[in-house]
Amino acid sequence: MKSDIIIETKGLKRTFELGEVRVNALRGIDLTVKRGEFLVILGPSGSGKTTLLNCLGGIDSPSEGKIIVEGNDIGSYRENRLSEYRRNKVGWIFQFFNLIPSLTAAENVALALEMAGDRKDMMKRSEEALSLVGIPDKANMFPSQLSGGEQQRVAIARALVKRPRIVLADEPTGNLDWVTGQKIAELMKDLNRKEGITFVIVSHDVSITEVADRVVHLMDGKISDRTYNLPRTKKVMEE
Repeated sequence: MKSDIIIETKGLKRTFELGEVRVNALRGIDLTVKRGEFLVILGPSGSGKTTLLNCLGGIDSPSEGKIIVEGNDIGSYRENRLSEYRRNKVGWIFQFFNLIPSLTAAENVALALEMAGDRKDMMKRSEEALSLVGIPDKANMFPSQLSGGEQQRVAIARALVKRPRIVLADEPTGNLDWVTGQKIAELMKDLNRKEGITFVIVSHDVSITEVADRVVHLMDGKISDRTYNLPRTKKVMEE
């Protein structure tokens, strides 16, 4: 029987040595994420949001503590197993889209499959992923021919085409205007609900909390007391 918890961190710390300066980016994070949850982690610049996301995604390693994903401590993985985790279990959405200008939308999405070594029916699956995010007619267009919102939809399709269990998003609305950002937030929530994929989003954009199941506040590398579920979120926003 599967646990309701897909991600759990215990005493997670990440320290960087910058010359003679010691930076405590994460200072003991205890966090659980439920399977299928749409979790938003809010915090200002420098609060440790991206560092936390990088640790959850296996891009960075903790200095102390554990990151348990589906019952396995990924901090104990050797590099080959960690690479497999990054390729197959995690989809990434970034603020600046990170699309390759010389590739079409469908080719950008297919690249995620190629890098994972999963080359069967790549273009067909890429086009299906673009349909899932509402832009099937943009498959043969290049990033320069797309709006910011359309480019972010391509980036979301790229994250979803591998059918990951977890999608990690770093400021996914940060490079968009407010209206487009709201549409992208609603799209991600709709995909979360329909596909059952767990979303963990870090942002400083308070408006994204409107579609969250739960909101966690990060401050100076620690989770603050301001952690609440959706009904509380709405109340705070109304105040």
